[in-house]
Parts: sequence; structure tokens; C-alpha cells
Amino acid sequence: MAQYTSIDDDYLEGLLSYYDIGLIRSYALLRGGSENTNYLINTSTGKYVLSICEQKSMPQTQELANLLIHLQQNDFRTSIVVFSKGKEPVMLWKGKPIMIKKYLEGQIIKDFCDELLYRIGSELATLHKVEAPSYLPNVLNFGIEVFNKVSDYAADSEFERWLQKIEDYISPYLELDLPKAFIHSDVFWNNVIVSDDLSTATVMDFEEAVYYYKVFDIGMTIIGTCADKDSINIEKGKQLLSGYQSSMELSVDELSSLRAFTIYAGASMTFWRHQNFNNIKPDPTMFNHYMGLQVLVDYMLDQDDDCFTSR
Repeated sequence: MAQYTSIDDDYLEGLLSYYDIGLIRSYALLRGGSENTNYLINTSTGKYVLSICEQKSMPQTQELANLLIHLQQNDFRTSIVVFSKGKEPVMLWKGKPIMIKKYLEGQIIKDFCDELLYRIGSELATLHKVEAPSYLPNVLNFGIEVFNKVSDYAADSEFERWLQKIEDYISPYLELDLPKAFIHSDVFWNNVIVSDDLSTATVMDFEEAVYYYKVFDIGMTIIGTCADKDSINIEKGKQLLSGYQSSMELSVDELSSLRAFTIYAGASMTFWRHQNFNNIKPDPTMFNHYMGLQVLVDYMLDQDDDCFTSR
């Protein structure tokens, strides 16, 4: 991640005077994330993450903080927001919204064992049981509703034709009117903190949370955690699904649509990468970044409908 905001001792001491989290011992830039500058702050009372929101407005940042608070109040394990002395979850500091959260101890790993995939599936089901707050969006930022934006910058391209093929394929499944819930929509391996003893898997980064199809969230999590180079490890997908169904049963229609929604989820993220790096924030070094996901979608197109449910 490019470092958007640099901080120094004066910046941090001034900011933390508004918080009751002890004396500063050290701080360091954290890598990862595309919309925030994050710093790990060590103080006399523990470890915290300072998030400086580079692209969100103050109301948008407050909404995200409220979402994390809502999850905590509903006993869903994720990042915990630290309130200021004035009981505010978000502050405007040096012209940018900031949020401080407790640091999640653990590690980020790319290759999950079966037990961890089972736990991630169970955590996803637990999330889907949380009541969706009224302010949660009901349209994906990168879903089929906005696929037509590709024609604004890549009309008649090979990618537009590929995306249209996916849209034509998924449209009949959307007519099934499958159950919706509070979903994360972006559970990739680097959005999961695994405890050092591998006993817990904590989902974080709810920037793209939305009220949408449960089975879309499962499909996206399969794309994000079960990839094996240019393919999806179907057996790992089965483990994740098993963990999910240990906590919440899916309907027959949901199960029969899982492969389709895995394709849809992968294509949605492929579209996000293509649009972001080729149009919104052009970066020649990232022009082809979308292909890493596109190949996974193409792999899933060649699988059987019951690939995740067959024994």
C-alpha cells in the first residue's frame, strides 16, 4: 500500500491526547488496505491500529464504525472500535477522518487447513444471523447492477464481452429470489486473522459489507480462501461449506446455485480490479491484475453444478 499520510510524534501525541489508551511506546506503518493508511500503535495499555481514512467522508467513516459497534453488540468477533474521551468512535484529525481499533493478535496466512476453513465457514454463518442495520447498503459496489460501467471505458473490448457472458449466465439465478442477509462480501485470505494456536479465525475489514445474497458471500469466500494457483480447490470449498452448514442450513435452491454464485462473486471482484486499475486509478503495473481472478472464474465455469455438494 502506498503511504498516503505520514505521521510523526507531534501528530500522534496530539491525537492520542483525546484518547485514554496510555502512553505511546512505538508506532509503525502497517501494510495492506487500499483506502486507508494504517499504523500499529504500541502504548502502555496495549496495541492499537490507527486508521486514517483517505477516501471516505466523515459520515461514511462514522457509518463503518457504527457497523463494527453493531457487530460487537451482537457478539460477532471482529475489530473493536476504541472511543475517544468524548465518547466518539470517529474523529476528524488534520482534515481526515480517523478511527482507532484494538489490535487483533494473530497472523495472516494464505493457505488454510481444513479445520480453519470449517471455522471460517461457521463464522460466515454467524455473521449472516446478525440483523442487518437499516443503513446497510443493499447494492454491491461491484455487482451485476454496475457491470454496464465497463462500457464507459472499455467498450467493445474482450473484457466487456467476457463480463457480458457472466451477466447472461447469472441473471436466471437472480430470479430465484434467494435469501439475503448481512454479508461481508470480501472475505479473502488477507481479511482473516488466525490465532497463533490456529484455534480461531477472525474476519475483519467490513468496508464492503452489504445486505445481499448469503450464497454470494459463501461464493466470494470460496474464491478468496480456496484458490490454488489458477484453480479452486473444490475439496477446500466443501470444508468451508460444511462449516457454514454446521451453523446455518442452506436451502436446496441455495445449494444448487452455489457454483453459479461463486462464478458471480469471482466475476464481480474481477470487474472491480479491472475498473479500478484500468480506469478509476490507472496503474500500468496493475493493468492485468484482474486476470488472476478471471482465471478462477473460468475454472469454475468448467465445473459441475454440484461440485461443492457431491460426495
